[in-house]
Amino acid sequence: MAALEVLETGVLTTVQDAGRFGHARYGVGRSGAADTVSYALANRLVANPPGAAALEVTLGGLRLRARGEVTVAVTGAPAPLRVDGRAAAMNSVLHLGEGSELRMGTPEHGLRGYLAVRGGLDVPPVLGSRSTDTLAGLGPARVVPGSVLAVGEPPPELPVVDLAPDAAFPAGEVDLRVVLGPRDDWFTADAVHTLLNSVYVVSDRADRVGARLLGPPLPRARAGELPSEGMVPGALQVPHDGDPVLFLADHPVTGGYPVIAVVVSADLRWAAQARPGTRLRFRRAG
Repeated sequence: MAALEVLETGVLTTVQDAGRFGHARYGVGRSGAADTVSYALANRLVANPPGAAALEVTLGGLRLRARGEVTVAVTGAPAPLRVDGRAAAMNSVLHLGEGSELRMGTPEHGLRGYLAVRGGLDVPPVLGSRSTDTLAGLGPARVVPGSVLAVGEPPPELPVVDLAPDAAFPAGEVDLRVVLGPRDDWFTADAVHTLLNSVYVVSDRADRVGARLLGPPLPRARAGELPSEGMVPGALQVPHDGDPVLFLADHPVTGGYPVIAVVVSADLRWAAQARPGTRLRFRRAG
């Protein structure tokens, strides 16, 4: 059976698929690829069925060696790629022979890259998913140097394109559309105006769970606490200090701080690709 031998991983490399569905009532979140668009594109390029397990690589730094012949595609944050020392293209179909090495450098902008292998990564599923949930500690262990990841049987379908275009990654400020609520009435009118007319910067307290944002504080109109309620990816939860937290793929299932707004699902990929230091602006959707 073919496999990928991991030689280097950079900051964080995990196995991710489309997520763990249907377990929220038991306190188990969806998890899955943070940038679902880039993840899906990588799988389509190698003709995998939707939901095949791939690697999510934070800030590049991945180096791996093919055991057997494999076909891969790398998408997401644009990063320099090299196969056996030769430059290779993002968003393309790459054939690696036995012993070939692929190296993914640090992206120029954006945060997360995705490497899909034809046949998918054959790691044991947990509750129906091969995603690593970094908050709950579910799923495969984090990928480390020395990991050998088995590759599944190739699907009968063949890749139909060699190269696919992707939307340009924002190199400066990132605009994110939001829907107000469900607890925007817990904030002053000035707080809502501030959220929609200010710049917030992604702090260094950012991971797959969420990103704490730095910017003008968002004062509340109400004191006290909410009973814990369900959270979703893209929720902008505001703790007492007024600095919003933008929830991402491994967010907690519930939370007790009020949510002033939620990033629309179509813009979540850009939220997931915002690295520390990225300037964000929130626009009202519609």
